[in-house]
Amino acid sequence: MSKWPKQVTIKEVGPRDGLQNEKTAISTEDKIAWINQLSKTGLTYIEITSFVHPKWIPQLSDAFEVAMRIERAPGVTYAALVPNQKGLEKALAAQVDEVAVFMSASETHNRKNINKSIEETFPVLEEVVRAAKQEGKTVRGYVSTVFGCPYEGNVSVEQVIRVSERLFDMGIDELSLGDTIGVATPKQVQELLEIVLKRFPKEKLAMHFHDTRGTALANILISLEMGITTFDSSLGGLGGCPYAPGASGNVATDDLVYMLHGMDIATGIDVGRLMEAALFIQEKIGRPLSSRYLQTISM
Repeated sequence: MSKWPKQVTIKEVGPRDGLQNEKTAISTEDKIAWINQLSKTGLTYIEITSFVHPKWIPQLSDAFEVAMRIERAPGVTYAALVPNQKGLEKALAAQVDEVAVFMSASETHNRKNINKSIEETFPVLEEVVRAAKQEGKTVRGYVSTVFGCPYEGNVSVEQVIRVSERLFDMGIDELSLGDTIGVATPKQVQELLEIVLKRFPKEKLAMHFHDTRGTALANILISLEMGITTFDSSLGGLGGCPYAPGASGNVATDDLVYMLHGMDIATGIDVGRLMEAALFIQEKIGRPLSSRYLQTISM
């Protein structure tokens, strides 16, 4: 049996990645109330919103107000997604703790998502990373479609490495590798990490799995075996990508916590408070969420 880590860091992306694809409009007041609940669960990292143009993600058009009005708990990092210099200026004005930049390993998805080629995206992100660092912010990099693209199919490991290296060269502090459409299997994850971990330290890597085909937890298990201890998740399994047809929600934070706690791996998260927050957002969205653990307590 592999030696499991004693502790894992869970980065909650529900308020951003979870809500961005929801058709039901969630009020600013409810977003703030939800984030305030999440802040009391023991989570140490919450991605609260995205400073993209409201035309692209209307659900997150209240980014500035949300960031300014939440009750910030000590020890919690409040992060936001930033597409460009203009978005960064708003994020800095809203006093976010960490800036997240994003791009795709797939050329077609990058064009659909960012409206630029991969090569055109690099200088834009480089400017954001440099300016954020000058302001004393940590910077996280997301690479999407690492395991497959809805438009191109398979994505080569070489392409993932190329994009990842450029982001680290810019000075990002952490890289999150995303299975945007939920196609990865444990074998694929293992093969990718065997190569990636020869290039980058495991302490600077996170995994971001969507559960479209029900393999997210299995993929997290193999990632744990490979030494990864940071994972993105979304409470209740909320999520999906507006520019990735067929992408369902992120791996559910509550399902992930249940599995890790059952393996005696600490997360620092209070399950009772986590489920209160899950029930709250489920009611506001107005439909049952997909996480298995939430379904067991919603019966």
